[in-house]
Order: sequence, then structure tokens, then C-alpha cells
Amino acid sequence: MKAPLSSSTSSSSGILRRSRLSTYLYTLLAFIVFVAVIHGEYSIANFGRVDPIIPSPVISTTPVKKREEVVVQLPSFAVEESEEGCDIFSGKWVKDELTRPHYDESECPYIQPQLTCRAHGRPDTEYQKWRWQPHGCDIPRFNATLMLESLRGKRMMFVGDSLNRGQYVSMVCLLHRLIPEDKKSMETYNNDALTVFRVKDYNATIEFYWAPFLLESNSDNAVVHRISDRIVRKGSMNKHGRHWKGVDILVFNTYLWWVTGQDMKILKGSFKDVEKEIMQMSTEDAYRMAMKSLLRWVTRNLDRERTRVFFTSMSPTHSKGDWGGEASKNCYNQTTPIADSNYWGSDSRKSIMKVIGEEFSKSEFPVTFLNITQLSSYRKDAHTSIYKKQWNPLTTEQLANPASYADCIHWCLPGLQDTWNELLFAKLFHPDLI
Repeated sequence: MKAPLSSSTSSSSGILRRSRLSTYLYTLLAFIVFVAVIHGEYSIANFGRVDPIIPSPVISTTPVKKREEVVVQLPSFAVEESEEGCDIFSGKWVKDELTRPHYDESECPYIQPQLTCRAHGRPDTEYQKWRWQPHGCDIPRFNATLMLESLRGKRMMFVGDSLNRGQYVSMVCLLHRLIPEDKKSMETYNNDALTVFRVKDYNATIEFYWAPFLLESNSDNAVVHRISDRIVRKGSMNKHGRHWKGVDILVFNTYLWWVTGQDMKILKGSFKDVEKEIMQMSTEDAYRMAMKSLLRWVTRNLDRERTRVFFTSMSPTHSKGDWGGEASKNCYNQTTPIADSNYWGSDSRKSIMKVIGEEFSKSEFPVTFLNITQLSSYRKDAHTSIYKKQWNPLTTEQLANPASYADCIHWCLPGLQDTWNELLFAKLFHPDLI
């Protein structure tokens, strides 16, 4: 017969059981806290809801069917709190000499000579000192450190024409100061069609791909492309699209090359065909064809869990003095923005904006629309005008009349296109903004 346990033995046994139970409880509690933290971090990293934006409130479009909400998850990007419902594309320009410009022209060696206005004699700097102020809210401040860190291990690519290349260079200028000289490089490939800015320590690239129509065309040579008789090949998005696969952030644009004043010539076969079948389409119908092709391509070839897609609206020109001044004037010698909030330049076709709104609203893939047209329309002062590298010698007649050769299409850097990237940054990290 076993001796009964002593009170001290019984007490020790109870303490041991309570100790083991406490260990289990602490372990379970620690596991619950760990799961909660991980879930919280994942939720913060979620890009949030991304719906296609119907562009330009000044355009009357037919009601569109609401699409299901799409959640795009890019775990390395953070989403900060923002003012929901804020339309960052509706506002005014305010003078800001404290925080503008973001960088000096001379300190960014990546700006092409077509955009270095100060180096080519522009006497004023006022065009650099305007900040876009939305009505009733503020644009989230561009954070170069956050942007660069978020690009770690990723590719960002701008695709389109020379205006999109200007925005690409602006993005590089906004970021490059954070990167040591021996840790960054810029190279071109594919006969200059592809430009790659590489950030070595981040295993990241910011790229530009020349495709002025997005579809294949006879203007695809990145160096020699001034062709008056422009031809676009129908259904040819894969020609350029193969270079866009695997990119994490895509920023598209296309507009100016479609506006020829004539119907567009559309090739139904191949450019290699001896006898080419070419049909003519109105600018709007041809542009709609391109938008359908683009949206079909992104739906079939991109992973919505990985890639964010942006589309930048038309960049306005100021080749006609239709802002209330003399009709013969253009952007030459303009030093202040247009004050009339209702101004819409005659060179910016509302019919094209309508096409974009109609087609993007039907997209199965979420595309974020950067509606820079209206806010850029006010900036008649921000063009390169005559202050750029001239590729051909100027004639006596041109020298006598500088307005005759002013470039009222492209924009000085630093300047307006830095604001485009501020808006891109805002939509990238704050998708709830309108």
C-alpha cells in the first residue's frame, strides 16, 4: 500500500500543473498576438480599392454600368490614410516659392536638351514655382524615400510618346538625388526604343518605352519618326506589349500622334505585305480601336494581383491664343498660368475624352486614370517655347519671329510634369482619392 502524498508534495504538484497551464496560456496568447500583427501589416500593405476613373467632369457622357470592386494587392507598397472623395484633379494653381521647384535643372543630368529651358536661355523661373492645389483637400506630399523603397525589386515603366518620356525623366529627377552616383545608371536598348534607369542597391528599374500609338505603326523608330503619312496596324498590341510583361507599375499615354487633322490610316495586314490593305477611320474611331486593344491586352497579359496600370490623359498644347488673348499668339513669352477656371483648349478634343471614359468604364482590368488635361490647360507658361535645343538651324525669318518656332507641346523641367508625378504618387499610395 502506497503512502499518502504529503501536503508539501501535493502543493508542489499543483504548482507544477498551474505552471504548465500558464505556459500553455502564454504560448496561445503570444500566437494570437503574432497572427494579429501579421494580419495588420498585410492589411496596411494592401493597395486598396482601385476602380477605373471616368475622366473629365466637363464632358457629358452616358451613364455607365458600375463594375465590381477590384482589390489589387502589392504587399511592398503602403497605403496611408487620405481624404476619401477628394478630387485631386479639380483645383487651382497657387504660387509657392518655399517648396517649388522640387529640384534644380542643373542638378539632374538626365533631362534631355529639349527640356532644359534655363540652360537654353529662358530668363525667368516663375514657371517652376506653381503648386497644384485641389479644392477642399491637399495632395499627399511626394515622398521620394517611400517611392524608392516601394520600387525595391520592381520595375516601373512609362509607355508612349515624348510627353510620357518627359514624365519619365521627371520621375527620375525626383528620385535620383537619394542614390549614390556609383549605384545608378541609365542605358538605352532596342535602337533607343527602351531607356532604363537602374538603381542597383534596390534591384529596381524605372523605364521608358517608345510607342507613340501603343499599337505598331510606321512611327515606331525612336529616333527618326517624323512621318506625316502615319499608318497604324490594327490589332498589333503584342508587337510592343511583349516588352511590358512582368512590369509592376505601367503608365501609358497616347493622344497627340492621333491628331493629324485628317482621318487615320489603319493597316489590316502586316507592314511586310507587298500589297497593303489600308482603310481610313476617323480619329475617334481609330482611337477607340486602340483603347479596346490596350484594355484587351492588359486583361490577358497582366496579373492584377501584381501590376498597377495607369493611363495619363491628353497633354494640352497652347499653339493658339484661345485663352482670351490675341488669336495669333501662342505660348511664346507667356509667364503666368491662365486664370479662367472654365478654360479648355481647342486642341484638346473632348470627343477623345469621351472615348476614354466609355471604354475604360467597361474594362475588366482596373486602370487608374490620371486626368491631367484640365489642370495642364491652365499652364500656357510652362512650355519649352523657344528655350530648347534646336535640331535644325533657324532661318532668318524664324529668328525675326520667335513665336513661329516656339514649341508649345513639350514642357520645361523642372515644372508641370513634376506635378503629374505628384498626382501619380497620390493615386499609387492613396487609391481612394478620386
